[in-house]
Amino acid sequence: MSPYVAKSSGEFTQAIALRSQRSTTLVCFVRKSNQNHVTFSNRDALDTVVETTTINTQITDNVGDHLGLLDAALGYIEQRHWDVALGTEVLRHDGVWSCSCGDAQCAAIGAHPVQRDWQKKISGQPSKAHEWWTAHPRSSIILPTGRVFDVLDVSEEAGCLALARLERSEANIGPVAATPTRRMYFFVLPNSREKLDKVLPGLGWGKTPLDLVCRSAGDYVIAPPSRMGIRGQAQWVRSPSDTNRWLPDIEELLAPLSYACGQHR
Repeated sequence: MSPYVAKSSGEFTQAIALRSQRSTTLVCFVRKSNQNHVTFSNRDALDTVVETTTINTQITDNVGDHLGLLDAALGYIEQRHWDVALGTEVLRHDGVWSCSCGDAQCAAIGAHPVQRDWQKKISGQPSKAHEWWTAHPRSSIILPTGRVFDVLDVSEEAGCLALARLERSEANIGPVAATPTRRMYFFVLPNSREKLDKVLPGLGWGKTPLDLVCRSAGDYVIAPPSRMGIRGQAQWVRSPSDTNRWLPDIEELLAPLSYACGQHR
């Protein structure tokens, strides 16, 4: 099931993020206060505004690339000037799921770099993306962190709560992604790891363990629309667009994110 995203407008817009009972796909609906709206049962009471701009809606006729991974990789390179690396692929044979890395015990099926020295293989060249995803059309897209951006990695529950608070305060929010493993990625300016260690104590969370991970230099995240394991694919909650091209500093997001993580320990 693909996500339905409705464009927000007007002075007051509410969005409800809910998860299908039949899928782990995060679905986003927009509800306006001045219009009739549908009531959804079994939903999380989570408010957020959802960006609708996609990186690239043009899907090429790449055999086997039903997710549009090549076009997505080209969009990251050409429109956002982000570097990419080639990831592994989710395989299924006789009803058994496995990773193309060949490790029967792989804990991140289809969701890690192909090569051990992947940091030396990072590229921002469209020709390299064509080469990689033409030869491996179902391989995931790796976005290296610590270069153009860092990523704050939190649980889905905490991420939705924080995003609602950030939207209500009209904060500067960068791209936000969700994974089928029920994690959310908040994209921020690089060099955030040191700031995280300095700012958290001032917010009252210095000695409290929080499920909040800063992915910075030497790390990576899996980019939408890559498939991750057997549960589905990563997707954008707030797509990269002109409206969020300027990434926020970690300090702009950390207070609501740490509070939300504290509520969902």
